[in-house]
Amino acid sequence: GECGESEKVPGKKYNCNYTGPPIPLDRDAYELVTDLCPGYDYGNRSLCCDAAQLRTLKASLQLPYQFLSRCPACYFNLMTLFCELTCSSHQSQFMNATKINGRNVVEVQYYIGQTFANAMYNACKDVQAPSSNVKALSLLCGKDAKDCNATNWIQYMFDINNGQTPFPIIPIFSDAPVSGYTPMNNKTYACTEGLEDGSGPCSCQDCTKACGPKPVPPPVPQPWTIFGVDAMTVIMWISYMAFLLIFMGAVLGAWCYRKRRIMSEYGPIQDSNDPRSLNINASCGETLGERFENALRILFSSWGSFCVRHPTLVILSSLVLVGASAGGLAYMRITTDPVELWSSPTSQARQEKNYFDSHFGPFFRTVQLIITTPLSTGSVYSPYPAGLDVPFTAILGKDILHQVLDLQLHIEDLVAIYEGQNVTLKDICVAPLAPYNDNCTILSILNYFQNSHSVLDHSIGDEFFVFADYHSHFLYCVSAPASLNDTTLLHDPCLGTFGGPVFPWLALGGYDETNYNNATALVITFPLNNYLNDSVRLGKALAWEKEFIKFMKNFRNPNLTIAFSAERSIEDEINRESNSDISTIVLSYVIMFVYVSLALGHIHSCRRVMVDSKISLGVAGILIVLSSVAASLGIFSYAGIPLTLIVIEVIPFLVLAVGVDNIFIIVQTYQRDERMPQEELHQQIGRILGDIAPSFYNETMILINDDISCFVSLLGLDAKRQESNRFDVVCCVTLPEGQETKTDGFFFWFFKKVYAPFILKEWVRPIVVAVFVGMLSFSIAVVNKVEVGLDQKLSMPDDSYVLDYFKSMSKYLHTGAPVYFVVEDGLNYSSTEDQNVVCGGVGCNNNSLVQQVYEASLISNYTTIATTPSSWLDDYFDWVKPQSTCCRYYNTTGAFCNASVVNASCVGCRPMTPSGKERPVGEDFMRFLPMFLSDNPNPKCGKGGHAAYASAVDLYPNNTGVGASYFMSYHTILKESPDFINALKNARTLANIVSFPNCHSQIYTFLLYSVFYVFYEQYLTIVYDTALNLSLSLAAIFVVTAVLLGFELWLAVIVSITIAMILVNMFGVMWLWDISLNAVSLVNLVMSCGISVEFCSHIVRAFSISMKKNRVERAEEALAHMGSSVFRGITLTKFGGILILALSKSQIFQVFYFRMYLAIILLGATHGLIFLPVLLSYIGPSVNKAKVFAANQRYAGTEKERLLNY
Repeated sequence: GECGESEKVPGKKYNCNYTGPPIPLDRDAYELVTDLCPGYDYGNRSLCCDAAQLRTLKASLQLPYQFLSRCPACYFNLMTLFCELTCSSHQSQFMNATKINGRNVVEVQYYIGQTFANAMYNACKDVQAPSSNVKALSLLCGKDAKDCNATNWIQYMFDINNGQTPFPIIPIFSDAPVSGYTPMNNKTYACTEGLEDGSGPCSCQDCTKACGPKPVPPPVPQPWTIFGVDAMTVIMWISYMAFLLIFMGAVLGAWCYRKRRIMSEYGPIQDSNDPRSLNINASCGETLGERFENALRILFSSWGSFCVRHPTLVILSSLVLVGASAGGLAYMRITTDPVELWSSPTSQARQEKNYFDSHFGPFFRTVQLIITTPLSTGSVYSPYPAGLDVPFTAILGKDILHQVLDLQLHIEDLVAIYEGQNVTLKDICVAPLAPYNDNCTILSILNYFQNSHSVLDHSIGDEFFVFADYHSHFLYCVSAPASLNDTTLLHDPCLGTFGGPVFPWLALGGYDETNYNNATALVITFPLNNYLNDSVRLGKALAWEKEFIKFMKNFRNPNLTIAFSAERSIEDEINRESNSDISTIVLSYVIMFVYVSLALGHIHSCRRVMVDSKISLGVAGILIVLSSVAASLGIFSYAGIPLTLIVIEVIPFLVLAVGVDNIFIIVQTYQRDERMPQEELHQQIGRILGDIAPSFYNETMILINDDISCFVSLLGLDAKRQESNRFDVVCCVTLPEGQETKTDGFFFWFFKKVYAPFILKEWVRPIVVAVFVGMLSFSIAVVNKVEVGLDQKLSMPDDSYVLDYFKSMSKYLHTGAPVYFVVEDGLNYSSTEDQNVVCGGVGCNNNSLVQQVYEASLISNYTTIATTPSSWLDDYFDWVKPQSTCCRYYNTTGAFCNASVVNASCVGCRPMTPSGKERPVGEDFMRFLPMFLSDNPNPKCGKGGHAAYASAVDLYPNNTGVGASYFMSYHTILKESPDFINALKNARTLANIVSFPNCHSQIYTFLLYSVFYVFYEQYLTIVYDTALNLSLSLAAIFVVTAVLLGFELWLAVIVSITIAMILVNMFGVMWLWDISLNAVSLVNLVMSCGISVEFCSHIVRAFSISMKKNRVERAEEALAHMGSSVFRGITLTKFGGILILALSKSQIFQVFYFRMYLAIILLGATHGLIFLPVLLSYIGPSVNKAKVFAANQRYAGTEKERLLNY
């Protein structure tokens, strides 16, 4: 029986000293003994315990029962240990009362067989605690499960310091008799065995031995090598050498052949290829091409003539059209939400996010601090009375912890203002036990000390020794974070003030393995509620986060180095980045504007500077280009398509590139042209436009209206001004007449007399081909080595506080993001068959959802699933068992009665009958589930589901059934972009592999959700998307070029090959310059197609209409006439503007715009002005006979005919 009150454990009693024979148990305790110790349920139940001791035993073992009963063999062995200790009629054989005070037994020795102890431990060591994603022994052994063994677990359970044992019980382990005592070595069950009462063996996740072979991840793909060298490098090197050998051999052979025949380079074909000797026997294709081109020439000539003759009408019409289109800017919406920016509304990850948000609420907002210290001096803790010294790092020094606690309390006290109302942390924080406990969830090790300075200072000792202090409490709590009472003399709780555990891997950083005392960083996380369609409450959260950021920016402490971030930080910094770069972008535009304005004119002499300059025309041209941008943005705004700040800042760059180049070509072609006899100005400009406008279509459609209409009208007005000798800008001033000699501009002279002849020299051309094919070979070799992804640090300005947070997060954090396995609506949880396809405990299917995810966590290096999923279903089954005190209700009202309530009207939910001990099904399942989801964990019931699962189960209205539900795990630590991409890829693979059929062969599926999936989903298909988009772009370029060059298919092929080379070389630059492949770089690559056309189309067009005798001369003429315009236009204009981008604070601008744009311009210019003319000189098509004949007919008897012949 029980006697006096325990002196050291209030509320507990000593056992009475009794040395007589066993006494029959009272009949009213039969049910108790049957429940707790069924092995004694026979005869008259003569035992060495009474009903009071059995009730005490049941109360003391409630937590072990709730956590271990999911494995029947484990719990049976544990109960054998305590039943023998409490009630065995053979106690005298293995128990020795070593200290007796009056009638009270105040200390005993318990002789336990080592075999029994080991068997009990082995049966229990793998049992899971689903709500905590840890093993149950981590909560029941006083230390982490990996440090627990058979002896120290039993020693902990019998230790008076655990708060449950009323007097010391000293276990002595031996299989052989000791000092006349025979150790208790009763029969045990392995976790793979079923019990005699019909209970089945433990499930796989609770018993490793019950599992099949451990899953083996697929082998890591080995790098593709040849003789130990990267295969692509070897292949491209061999290919390049082979090409050089064949090409140089062909060139040398052709040279020798010509020398032997003593003929010029094109002698054999000159007569037949001379355009002037061609007759009209053109092919059908040539005739069709000429007629189509002639139709375009007539159309544009007529339109150009009309624009010059009616400038007022054209300009006013353009202004009206632009004004109407740009009016849409009033409806412009700018998107800064990262989710909207980086994911498609129809993508799988976006739909999964929407499903999760609509059923469980959006993922909480995160405010987080990562705190380190510049101090380097740590401390050493010496456990009392014995034990190895434990080093503590400087960040875990008590003084530092007090300073961090001051900071944490200041943050908790922050008050923000939203629409005139005060907003505090408690208004917006996640409080899982509200309304019973409104303390905010704060994931901080200071919650081990209840966020209290006094608890942090709590210590027990005398004048010589410190028996227990914050060191010992910390070491206990990191092993058992859910404990309500540590085993030290402090007896302080580890459970956070919000009612949940703070896992050390979430609150500490920079440690090795699980040596948390070596942590070099503290991580404090404030989860805030997120709101799906509640702008007011979301506004309050945003206001408080803004106040938090302001406070942290102004916080100073020389002993603390703090990196911090709020949920709004990234969006705020993107906005700030956009605003801070306005000056850089404006300067870039100014430089381009000034250059265009000054370079557009062709000055014949100093006297005519103000007449020949075209500053006003240049400015007008730029304004026309920008008005096109405004009009296009306005049209999209009318359509309700949201814009991004990057689009608004970058698109003008692209449009300006194309528009300025067209302006240069129109103006410079006019400046070089000679007016024919009897030809008026409007006819001359119309004729020029008819010749060059078709090549504009190869670049863009959006600028056609303004360039060809408004700008041509302005060009006509400017030409009239120039012909009447009026000054530019100051048009009212007229220059007196004088003799002037018309001269070629420097660039035109340089390209015509120096550059073009040099590039097309016989010995230069092979070198050009060799160099460019070498560049191509190198780029092909490294295409597959370009990294996929986007380093999130690049999205921030280089002076952003968020960069420090990203760096600290990558350096210190030890856990990944939560991952949710969401079972969609449709599963009937009230059915045993459907329960079995999801749950992970006894009786569940071996291929259940929880079981398969558990197996995935065993190979976390491959799957990136770090832990066993938390399972509300398994915890509910444990909670509702009749042996547990968790599930009770008032028999008067039927309302739920928490386990901590002492009230006679509270009765158990289910009867102590065989059927009552089974899982709840049918109406019982739904009757008690809402109670479970509202139950707060407490010392008498650690399985309450309110804190862990309140949001995990989406109940039907009126609690009639379960809709969607989730099972949560964590990803392994993810630091860089490839880690996140790999995690998502493996999660999708897992989702495709895992299926869980029920007994009716119905297959259920689930979806995976983690907060980062929407941002990284694009990278799963980015390679395919890149190949598809670039292929479509090249196909479009081929078709349009072929048609608008008059069905010159071979020329279209040459243009496509050149642009493809530019694209491949762009990948080479990306690899060399550490530019990753992502949505931003893909847009730039697609854009580079369009800009590359700008470098190629005019040269190719000029080549196609050239009337020179052979390919070399035609290529030289095309390069001489169009090369200078391309160089002065797009090349120099963009080069000056792009260089300014290097000064941007935005790392995205520096990497993806400065570097890529610079590469686009340099590669486009070199390929268009060097490689393409050489390629045309080798393999360009013969002249179109129909076009030559038409040109001869058109220019017969004019000065143009003389120029053609020349």
